[in-house]
Amino acid sequence: MKIISWNVNGIRAVERKGDLAHFIQDHDPDVFLIQEIKAKEDQLTAIIKKYDNYQQFYHSAEKPGYSGTAIWIKKTLCHPELDSGSSQKVQFHTGMPNLDDIEGRISRITLGDTEILGVYFPNGGKSPQAWQGKLLFYEHFLNFVNLLRSEGKKVIFAGDVNCAHHPIDLARPKDNDGKIGFHPEERAHLDQWVTNDWIDIWRQRNPEVTDVYSWWHVITRSRATNVGWRIDYFFVDQAIQNQVKEVFYLTDQMGSDHCPVSLTI
Repeated sequence: MKIISWNVNGIRAVERKGDLAHFIQDHDPDVFLIQEIKAKEDQLTAIIKKYDNYQQFYHSAEKPGYSGTAIWIKKTLCHPELDSGSSQKVQFHTGMPNLDDIEGRISRITLGDTEILGVYFPNGGKSPQAWQGKLLFYEHFLNFVNLLRSEGKKVIFAGDVNCAHHPIDLARPKDNDGKIGFHPEERAHLDQWVTNDWIDIWRQRNPEVTDVYSWWHVITRSRATNVGWRIDYFFVDQAIQNQVKEVFYLTDQMGSDHCPVSLTI
């Protein structure tokens, strides 16, 4: 199964530019985790119809044109009549306990005994309240995925975490030390994830690799010089890490200020 996560920064925009079609054609994900859809489902009729080989689930923000997540899964994986013998019942869920997810930040599918989550974590930079909300989100999220694991589920989560974990994960760590996105408090939350046996699987497989990023500032055109941040991740439970065949960043994929990350399990 190939799972790809991508913060598209507006699904209608990336479709309008033709980049979504090229992405689907070139990379053909079985499960596609999408962040920042910035649309309501009733605004996406043409996209739903065009990519009708996918069962598409949307979790939009209440605020128009903001945030939101989605999960697409190939119908052959969840519709028995299309591919007899290989499909499983799929359930779609949103949010998590202790969170009123009005910003559409968490989408999740249950596929057999596996839980796959696509998450758009808060940025936290708008106000002191937003910053505290971001830290609380990290805390609640760890409790949530630990709960899923305790129920015997195989758990994979991915998305825009909005934090570079280590100095190796951004081009200019000294300049950004202490700033939101590379602040000790939020990085400490990612430390807790690792302590709780959640594996940043790309970094584990590429411990010394530098200059691989997933987000670049648009206004400064930093993508051209690869002055970026690695803030999009796949985390897997330590118990299933050996089932991961490959994981890599699709750094050539255009259409957003983020690039996708692909995992095959």
